[in-house]
Amino acid sequence: MTNDSSKKRIIFIGAGAVGSYLGGWLSYSGHDVTLVDLWDEHVETIRRDGLQVEGPHETFVAHPTVYHLHENELLARKDQFDIGFVAVKAYDTAWAATFIDRFVKPDGYIVSSQNTWTDPAIAKAVGADRAVGLVMSSISVAMWEAGKVERPGDTRRRDHGHIVFRAGNHDGSDTARLHELVEILDPIDGGKITTNLWGERWAKLGQNSMGNPVAASSGMGMADLNKHARGRELQIRLAQEVAAVGLALGHNVENFGGKSAQEWADASRGDVYETLDGELAEKSSGANWRPSMAQDVVKGRPTEIYQMNGFVCQQGASVGIDTPVNAAMADVIRAIDAKEIESGFDNVERVLKSAGF
Repeated sequence: MTNDSSKKRIIFIGAGAVGSYLGGWLSYSGHDVTLVDLWDEHVETIRRDGLQVEGPHETFVAHPTVYHLHENELLARKDQFDIGFVAVKAYDTAWAATFIDRFVKPDGYIVSSQNTWTDPAIAKAVGADRAVGLVMSSISVAMWEAGKVERPGDTRRRDHGHIVFRAGNHDGSDTARLHELVEILDPIDGGKITTNLWGERWAKLGQNSMGNPVAASSGMGMADLNKHARGRELQIRLAQEVAAVGLALGHNVENFGGKSAQEWADASRGDVYETLDGELAEKSSGANWRPSMAQDVVKGRPTEIYQMNGFVCQQGASVGIDTPVNAAMADVIRAIDAKEIESGFDNVERVLKSAGF
């Protein structure tokens, strides 16, 4: 638990899986946490019963303050917050950042705890000097019912030598607020300061782009997908394009999926492909987790495909890199979003064949 001198007033816009897991932990750790969300049942359940948090730790019930989005006038009458977290889907970033900005102190900061390339939208809404990027590597959370959030696994990622939270400023500087943020998140899992936010972001985009839409389109968990050669191939081809685009853009792309960006970009070489395929095949046991986009498809929610694989295609076009696999993947997810087709393993073949594989 935190002492009074380190206790922070923290507000989250978005109390989905990520917002509830982080917010629940920070509340349980002793910080003054407020969640704001649009899901009526979720808000009312937390008010009545608290927020149940499950994961590679003892299950606990947190009791953060929680508001419906339409209750923003009540929030405006409260003291301003030290830190704001934007934890909404990428397509809601602009309005959410604008919303939360008014509730955070002038000398406070606003954290993007999201997938994809949301930082520029945050900076436009609140100012780059007020924005902090938080890249969350290899952490999965899910929310299938109101008032309950869960994270898979029996041990924290730090126990395996992996750093989950990477906090960075947009200008690459190392400042006190980054150290404060990593310290605040430490009870949840390991963190570090990065002076390479864009390289970390692109690596996370690579990890998301190669896994999320494949699980979402197939209706399968990642472990089951890795049992199939074509399921592995689709992941490799997606990662190959994402890595090539990131490197062409000049980003110092960090490792993702256990390999360097250059290794993914070189996947057309037979020996490299065999190595990548073999390592994915080894990941066919354990928790058969469905990442966030697959959860969205099950719930009938719009996915982040435009901000994920669609964004990779846009950026690829700007540097002359073809991205046929990501384009075909985006088309399939858009069709699922529009309820024109259903998820199923045949979509893996549909994407690969459409892209010429």
